[in-house]
Amino acid sequence: MKIYDSQAAPNPRRVRVFLAEKGIQVPMEPVDIVAAVNRGAEFRKKNVTAGVPVLELDDGTYIAESVAICRYFEEIQPQPPLFGANAKERAVVEMWQRRIELNLLIPVADAFRQRHDFFKGRIRQVPAYAEVQKQNAEDALKWIDEDLAGRRFIAGDHYTIADITAMIAIDFGRVSKIAIAPDQKNLARWHAEVSARPSAKA
Repeated sequence: MKIYDSQAAPNPRRVRVFLAEKGIQVPMEPVDIVAAVNRGAEFRKKNVTAGVPVLELDDGTYIAESVAICRYFEEIQPQPPLFGANAKERAVVEMWQRRIELNLLIPVADAFRQRHDFFKGRIRQVPAYAEVQKQNAEDALKWIDEDLAGRRFIAGDHYTIADITAMIAIDFGRVSKIAIAPDQKNLARWHAEVSARPSAKA
């Protein structure tokens, strides 16, 4: 078993933080995404969409998409539960994970990839859309801050994958000048707490 990884991208970090929270160690094989190794024919045999991370199991199965990889490890090691401990918790965590991914992580990613030179010639870029997505991400930070007034973590009283996704989105947002506003005290409090966890350094 091993994971094809990149230190330069947010989604591989999501998996590394998740594994660190679980106390699971998996060999990591770096993929040079700057040199577009992930977009070559050989890597596309592992993941047709060319993204990292990719988990390779001992039987030769390849699992791409960071949340799918995290779900695999949640199944084989349920403790601590990062997707919720019962039906209600799992539903609430899924709801928040989905909200954070669609309303924050994707806009943050688009704000970068739709205009940055790194993606020129690699994807179709619409720079004006990058600015729209930057604004959408900033809108999401505002309502997440308001919602965090009533609880410790994104999905409730316990740290979950929704917190991991939100943290890596906010941290990656810095490259596009997307940041927690000075008046977003609840979000700042939450971010300081999750960033202080040892797993945040993974």
